[in-house]
Amino acid sequence: MGRLQRKSTLTPEQIRAFPNGRVEVVALDEFVVSHLIFMPGWRWSADIQPIVKTPTCELRHIGIALTGRLRVVTEDGTESVIGPGDAYEIPPGHDAWVEGDETWDTYEFTSGRVFAVAPDEEEAQLATLLFTDIVDSTGQLERLGDRRWREVLLAHNDRIRGALDRYRGREVVTTGDGFLATFDSPARAVRCARTIVESMADLGIELRAGVHTGEVEFVGGNARGLAVHIAARVLALAGAGRVAVSATTVSLATASDLRYVSTGRHELKGISGEHEVFFVAP
Repeated sequence: MGRLQRKSTLTPEQIRAFPNGRVEVVALDEFVVSHLIFMPGWRWSADIQPIVKTPTCELRHIGIALTGRLRVVTEDGTESVIGPGDAYEIPPGHDAWVEGDETWDTYEFTSGRVFAVAPDEEEAQLATLLFTDIVDSTGQLERLGDRRWREVLLAHNDRIRGALDRYRGREVVTTGDGFLATFDSPARAVRCARTIVESMADLGIELRAGVHTGEVEFVGGNARGLAVHIAARVLALAGAGRVAVSATTVSLATASDLRYVSTGRHELKGISGEHEVFFVAP
């Protein structure tokens, strides 16, 4: 549950300067508000890419622009110019640059924690990972058709993001028909997974989810490490409408409202040894 708190963006807790700009960060527990200032001439591929060393910006940006104009080009060639007063979303996989001679000034509600952070500055941290996936998405697309499928995906994404907000999860990446998110609480991660899986029935789709806890490194905003691979393998063991949970997470997420059923020990592809996996009981 959230708590009442207030912090001033005029006195940021962290300031990161980079060529032609800076980001000022205020954190409200897991939620981060960032103030980004890009000077005329700023370009992601020239000023940030040498720091983060990814081919494109791999972060998702959501914000409200105050001044200036930012041109964004995604990997598929889609372009947009964002100007003063615009509320915007920029998906991972893009380049961007300031147009004209006015400073780009904006507030964002995602990505500020890791924007312009070099990979060697990001330390491994203990986190609970949640993977979700639509069961038989290809068959669903064939059944529904392109237009209806897009509508279903938008509703699916909106519900998952609402659940992540409710349980204080951090969206890491979307996988087309699924999500990867992290949590600082194993119990909240399991509750979130259960809520997500149960929330899709009226859309005519079924989800599965996998949850695992381990050490994770964030490189360019993306989660890296053995724990990510284990979480993906746990997801693969979940059937339609199921939440599969590793034994590590079960040992930590022992809240009274959570019950588990063991599915036995499994060999996880590419992972040594056998690992016990549980389903979350209804």
